Amino acid sequence: MRKKLILAAGVLAAAFLVVPATPAAALDNGLVRTPPMGFNNWNSTGCGPDFNAAMVTGIADTYVSSGLKAAGYTYVNIDDCWALPNRDTAGNLVPDPVRFPNGIKAVADYVHAKGLKFGIYSSAGTHTCDVKGFPGALGHEQADANLWASWGVDYLKYDNCNNQGVDAKQRYTAMRDALKNTGRPIVYSICEWGANAPWEWAQGIGNSWRTTGDISDNWPTMMTIAHQNASLASYGRPGAWNDPDMLEVGNGGMTDTEYRTHFSLWAMMNAPLLIGSDLRTVSAATLNILRDRDVIALDQDPLGRSATEVTNAGGKTVMVKVLANGDRAVALVNENNRPLTITTTAAELGMGGSSAYAVKDLWTKATSTSAGVFSAVVPGHGTMLLRVTPNGRPGMPTGITQLADLPWQSATSGWGPVERNLSNGDQADGDGRTMTIGGTTYPRGLGVHAGSEIVYQLGGDCTSFTADVGVDDETGPSGSVVFQVRKDGALVADSGRRTGADPATRLTVDLTGGQELRLVATDAGDGMNWDHADWANAQVICGHGPAAGTWSLSALPWQSAAGAWGPVERDRSNGEQGPHDGHPIYIGGVYYPTGLGTNAASEIVYFLGGTCSTLGTDVGMDAEAGTRGSVVFQIYADGVKVADSGVVRGAEAARSLTANLTGAKELRLVVTDAGDGANSDHADWAGPTITC
Repeated sequence: MRKKLILAAGVLAAAFLVVPATPAAALDNGLVRTPPMGFNNWNSTGCGPDFNAAMVTGIADTYVSSGLKAAGYTYVNIDDCWALPNRDTAGNLVPDPVRFPNGIKAVADYVHAKGLKFGIYSSAGTHTCDVKGFPGALGHEQADANLWASWGVDYLKYDNCNNQGVDAKQRYTAMRDALKNTGRPIVYSICEWGANAPWEWAQGIGNSWRTTGDISDNWPTMMTIAHQNASLASYGRPGAWNDPDMLEVGNGGMTDTEYRTHFSLWAMMNAPLLIGSDLRTVSAATLNILRDRDVIALDQDPLGRSATEVTNAGGKTVMVKVLANGDRAVALVNENNRPLTITTTAAELGMGGSSAYAVKDLWTKATSTSAGVFSAVVPGHGTMLLRVTPNGRPGMPTGITQLADLPWQSATSGWGPVERNLSNGDQADGDGRTMTIGGTTYPRGLGVHAGSEIVYQLGGDCTSFTADVGVDDETGPSGSVVFQVRKDGALVADSGRRTGADPATRLTVDLTGGQELRLVATDAGDGMNWDHADWANAQVICGHGPAAGTWSLSALPWQSAAGAWGPVERDRSNGEQGPHDGHPIYIGGVYYPTGLGTNAASEIVYFLGGTCSTLGTDVGMDAEAGTRGSVVFQIYADGVKVADSGVVRGAEAARSLTANLTGAKELRLVVTDAGDGANSDHADWAGPTITC
């Protein structure tokens, strides 16, 4: 976005309706299987006179000479103001002859000659965002896409200004199709600002989507954006990424300590790493931050799993990211002005069970060992970024986890590689489609071809495995497969012969005490022709729920938590968009010392592991909302609704809910907007108490 998003609070709240759902499959153009890395000029030049061909080619030169290309930065992208305000008589865009005297293709050719790729900017509207009103691509999608392809464009940033009220999904889908029709592989970056919750619909349309408004070069804005984006961790995946906007590192508005936090968080969240400073003039300290390969490796980890928040209290945040080799990346973030000690444990990070852990501080490069406690004095506005390796074996994360999100010990497939969240497809990595068995689609799972075997190390941490299995519909009625599950070598589940004409069948296995899980797909004895086999929605349950006793939910770690207006708050109301900015919880004049404050639409997920029996809580609209707002509170145990408040309105007295959780593995607390929008829907789970 090239102008500030200035909206009333209620309107912006509606723009962040975040009820996590199972994401759609990623765009199938095969690009950016790890987040794109590159440069965009906007944060350093805007539409100023310094934005011209000489700058762009100078950036390409600096990529090579500074080591940024060697560190993985690939794209050199230009932003708004590259064109003249009017199209030519044939309706084509015209490069500004002052800024680009030899045209755009000449610049793209120069960038390509350096072994780099070139990106361009437009808007899904009648004009771009700059006040001069440069032409947008709405209604010109195919002609513009063809022109860019002829110039050698490799990346399109597609903004949202002057959209004439046309449905966002429709506008962005039109450009997706136009880019595909050119036959040129072009990364597609949707810059829709999070205005219409693109994380819910953009996976199959773009390679990335903006989740927030524009970033600014200051600490409060950067951290607000980081918290907003972090709550959407479950939506990103290889080829389709949450985008919290470009990097400000080196532009001068923050300290180097704050810039290291900025870069650390973007890497932990799998954000596109698009440099926004003028690389020709930045300091050595800035270059050292931007090309730190240990930190970049977190962003570029092939598993593509974004970090999640473990704890967040008192301005001290712990985030964890599962890496493809079984390591964990851990960020200890101090949002306070003074140094503070931040501590976490292997158990909190979902990797308990090892006798010792190797620890590397990714910024200082210091190495150490730990018995399972990780603690450091973190400077004000600083981040300690650790890579933790369990000795002997990787730990399994606590909770219900998709196997596609976990590192395997080994994986073989009879035709092409094992695919995460795609069908087998052909022989290339990432060339499968959304898994479909008997007409039912599955966005998560593992796609293979018989004979295949995938091995996971459990370490005795897990209790159960489930998957829907069958031959993928991409084979038609062809193919026949037998699915087998082995626990420590013993056969514990067998699907029998499944053909392309059969619906999916569910396999459920008790993994208690198991050290190793093997998923085997055989050819059913009749050869391996078209044996495209899907382990759909394959998931394991690992770890233990809360210890015996009665607990306040606000004192327990959640699996995930997302609200539509700022983060979920512990023991305070929702407040505004920043962390810890709420007030004491009051409903109908009654004060509650403990609870969870959020804004509809929201969802908070806890792993119970079957150890808990009941949940009791009062619910209502927080007094800070006045008489405004209306919500519905719902409690789900293993996906089954077990309590519903009905519509609750502002200034009403609290209502009491009690839910039976006996045997449940997962608890979900959901708040909806009652169907009338999310304006002022500040909702409190007041005094929530769980018995385990």
